[in-house]
Amino acid sequence: MPKTNKSGEPKQDELPSTLRKSDDKAQRTFAKTHDSAEEQYGDAERAHRAAYSSLKHSYEKIGDHWEAKDKKGPSDAQAEGGLDTDRETAGGVDANASKEHLYEVAQRLDIDGRSTMSKDELVSAIEKANASATRKSR
Repeated sequence: MPKTNKSGEPKQDELPSTLRKSDDKAQRTFAKTHDSAEEQYGDAERAHRAAYSSLKHSYEKIGDHWEAKDKKGPSDAQAEGGLDTDRETAGGVDANASKEHLYEVAQRLDIDGRSTMSKDELVSAIEKANASATRKSR
């Protein structure tokens, strides 16, 4: 189902809940990529993956919404590898960000024990906190 209307604006009722709480550019990025990919591939699931991949290049998930990243680029090993890659994804967490950045995100999300966590542990804890925040906000 198209995620944009005739004028190219995102349809709010067609967007995932985390995107409804995000800025207009994040919504447009997801919706336009989704519609273009669905038209090109004829496969809704593949279009959904393409839209999230495009979104994750410029945005990261913080709690129950998406925020612009300071530096554009792939967010995790799966995004770095391309279409045929079968690596772990970080669920919207910018796993390629610095440990300092991840610590700041963990601080914003009030994650306990963050000061003693490794970078991988911070990524996992942020991913878990994001999922919890998303569930609570629905």
